[in-house]
Amino acid sequence: MEPKVIATPLPVRTAIFPVAGLGTRFLPATKATPKELLPVLDRPLIQFAIDEARAAGIERMIFVSHPSKGAIEKYVTHDAVLHEQLCAKGKHDVADRLVENALDTDKIDVRFVMQDEPLGLGHAVLCAAEDALPGPVAVVLPDDLILGEIGCLSEMIEAYAQGGAGHMVATMQVDPDAVKSYGILSVTGRDDKVLWADGMVEKPAPADAPSRQAVVGRYVLDGSIFDDLRDQEPGAGGEIQLTDAISRATPRIGLSGYRFSGQRYDCGSKEGMLRAILAYANMTPEFRDVISEHKISLLAAE
Repeated sequence: MEPKVIATPLPVRTAIFPVAGLGTRFLPATKATPKELLPVLDRPLIQFAIDEARAAGIERMIFVSHPSKGAIEKYVTHDAVLHEQLCAKGKHDVADRLVENALDTDKIDVRFVMQDEPLGLGHAVLCAAEDALPGPVAVVLPDDLILGEIGCLSEMIEAYAQGGAGHMVATMQVDPDAVKSYGILSVTGRDDKVLWADGMVEKPAPADAPSRQAVVGRYVLDGSIFDDLRDQEPGAGGEIQLTDAISRATPRIGLSGYRFSGQRYDCGSKEGMLRAILAYANMTPEFRDVISEHKISLLAAE
């Protein structure tokens, strides 16, 4: 059964980036460098997330960070001193690239708020409540790198604008043995790339999973998510879970999943980061010879 059709929602103008995590799985590399600044070749993870949100027409970007991660704010904003030094040395191409990557605060409102304690993804989103613009909000997890011709967030916002559900989550089909590692959508109907759902089950056993549609790190959420998070009781690990608040609101405002067209890489793990680096290198002409040499070496070693 599909959720009741709601009015066409307001435009999505705000994107929230939860970047307060300490990246313990990448220690010692993340002892001094935030995990969001770890490079996929020469492009930090956070840059992919920023570019995806910028391409989707986001007007305000809110970074929910930690006081120890000031390097993120330094990275995402324009550094006039560094730009001048590079130009003085004749490195105009590099200087121009840095300007292109940095967020132009004349065009996009950039805000930083602090999450001092690791109280869960739901708590991180709630930290952005006072800075979010009216209407629905996007949540982008930089750890989930999604490579594709069209950005996942652009696809989701276009589908969300058609109405039908107050909350939308990005989903992908996973192998049966993998469902225990994800929140799994309880699917009740399909409409092309949109999946109607009546809830989510967090990390079910394969035999108990309602589907194989796993929720990954892109969300477009009705603005009421903040009120629901304020009332949300702590869940697993004593943390405020975003999925709990979404599930609780489903009977009231509806829930849908979106099967994005790109390829997702879990860059919160070393294996996922390595896969992302190899995939991105294969997509970049200047590195294709290196990838070919690597493949030949692997074949010769067998």
